[in-house]
Amino acid sequence: MKNSSTKTRVRYSETDQMGVVYHGNYAQFFELGRTEWLRNLGVTYKYMENSGIMLPVISLKCNFIKSALYDDVLTITTFLKKKPMVKIEFDYEIKNQNDEIVCTGNSVLAFINSKTMKPTRCPDYLLESLGF
Repeated sequence: MKNSSTKTRVRYSETDQMGVVYHGNYAQFFELGRTEWLRNLGVTYKYMENSGIMLPVISLKCNFIKSALYDDVLTITTFLKKKPMVKIEFDYEIKNQNDEIVCTGNSVLAFINSKTMKPTRCPDYLLESLGF
C-alpha cells in the first residue's frame, strides 16, 4: 500500500538528561509521519478539518528497539496498512542516520464528523487520492 518517508533531527528538548529521546515523543514522530503522508497525497489535516472531518487517535502502539539520541537524523516511514473505511491504520518504522531501526509502531485513527461527533466513512477525496 502507499507509504511515505520524512526526516527530522532530534532536538535537545526532545531528550532526557542522558541525551536519549524521551519515550513520549515517539507519538509526535508518528504524527509527523502521518501528516507528511497525507500532504504527499495532496491532503492536509487543515483541509480535512475544514471539510468537517476529525481524525482522533484511538489506538497507539510503540516498540522501542534502539535509543534515538540528541542530534540524530531520523527517517520516519509511514505505511498505510489497509484501505481506510471508518478507521485508518498506519504502521511506522523509524531509523537513525546509520540505517538502524530505532522504533516501530502502529496507530489507528477514526474518521469523525465534526458536527455530529459520530464516526463516519473515509472521505471520497482521500480514497480517490489513494486510488481506491
